[in-house]
Amino acid sequence: MTTIETEMDQPPKNKVSTATAKIQSSASSFERWGRKHPFVRYGLPMISLTVFGAVGLGHLLQGSKDIAKVKDDQEWEIIETRKALSRTGPVEAYNPKKTTLEEELKALQKKVDINNYEYKRIPKPNEGKSG
Repeated sequence: MTTIETEMDQPPKNKVSTATAKIQSSASSFERWGRKHPFVRYGLPMISLTVFGAVGLGHLLQGSKDIAKVKDDQEWEIIETRKALSRTGPVEAYNPKKTTLEEELKALQKKVDINNYEYKRIPKPNEGKSG
């Protein structure tokens, strides 16, 4: 490689040094600015965080209220359609008979006779395996 090619690959040193000097001077001026005006360094970010947080939280709450309103509207529509159906008949057409626990117990006792039973031994879990 010739010296011309190597000079083209690398940026000139004076441009790099001026860029570095600019960055360092801006950083030091920022530090001085923060020392001179502590409100800008500490107060302003805190106040902006508080304000933007409150606005964001209000936005989220409004969204949840909108969703709750939509769900409430849907439930109201379901109730209204159910009332309309009950006026025409299909909802009230099914009338299950009212049964009490005593009636259920008597029906079950008729089905199952607890005095006559057959004893069956339950096998142990590893008894049925062949191994």
